[in-house]
Amino acid sequence: MRILFCCMGNICRSPTAEGVVRARLESAGLADRVELDSAGTHANHVGSRTDPRAQAAAAARGVDLSRIRARRVTEEDFVRYDRIYAMDRDNLRNLQRNCPEAVQHKLALFLQHAESFDEDEVPDPYYGGPAGFERVLDLIEDAADGLIRDLAQQLK
Repeated sequence: MRILFCCMGNICRSPTAEGVVRARLESAGLADRVELDSAGTHANHVGSRTDPRAQAAAAARGVDLSRIRARRVTEEDFVRYDRIYAMDRDNLRNLQRNCPEAVQHKLALFLQHAESFDEDEVPDPYYGGPAGFERVLDLIEDAADGLIRDLAQQLK
């Protein structure tokens, strides 16, 4: 199973999702069965590290994002990955515009897996303060738990 997480610049939300899901997969004993990556729909930050505020918030919860580098979604990603999760509707639309019709079914909003929150979009914390990064983590952790439950059932 291959999963790609996407936001606009790949420096806040999608690397956070990648890191949180990776940590949850390791805890569940599924890390060797699922390949993860993250990418942005824009090329503004290609090669950059994850935003230091996102790294700090994640590290406080035991998740290391320090090795993740921003990259842009490629045409090959639409074929390579089994699931491609967008953090919000704008990025989902960007993905849909570039994704071949035959694999559009792979695209979805990540928060469809959330169980404790009603939101369906992970808000962009980039222009805000620390509370925004904490909120992003709350949402992503909830969706990650739902995703891991789904994957555990599918990978049995």
